Amino acid sequence: MKSLLAFMAAAAIACGADAAELNQVAAEKSHITFVGKQMGVAVDGSFKKFDAQISIDPARPEAGKARVDVDLASIDAGSNEATTEVKGKNWLNIAIFPKASFLASSVKPLGAGRYEARGTLSIKGISRNTVISFSIRNEGPGSWLEGGFVLPRLQFKIGEGEWADTSTVADDIQVKFKLFLFPKK
Repeated sequence: MKSLLAFMAAAAIACGADAAELNQVAAEKSHITFVGKQMGVAVDGSFKKFDAQISIDPARPEAGKARVDVDLASIDAGSNEATTEVKGKNWLNIAIFPKASFLASSVKPLGAGRYEARGTLSIKGISRNTVISFSIRNEGPGSWLEGGFVLPRLQFKIGEGEWADTSTVADDIQVKFKLFLFPKK
């Protein structure tokens, strides 16, 4: 993120921006996926709609911030039956909680092109401090932000009732993302 933030700072200065520059996400190139395990078998899924914003202060790129809002109704859990089930009350309960959000408050370089963002992940009205690891790779006029984190689903009451049994569905869900970002004009 620090490289991306430095890139954005340079772009902001070159464009004459005063304080901060917002990045745009190329939705057609970007994706958020997840892998969970049901009875020991990997189950892949994705979210088709999300909004991501990244901002920086060109004078202090390490203070970068990001917000990602995921439209939970856009979930694809691999089959029609599974998708319908995870949208329901015992899982994501999208009728009451239509989105999940991550709000980063700080970015820390880890070296070798790796970074971590610390912030708050909110799902189903529950907010938890979360650390997300990622890398940045510049490509043409933009940059790829690629990373992920482990989501402990039971901490967010995802999979309640009979679905809380971790011998049926594992607690840890691996969330991955690949976002293509470019400077806002």
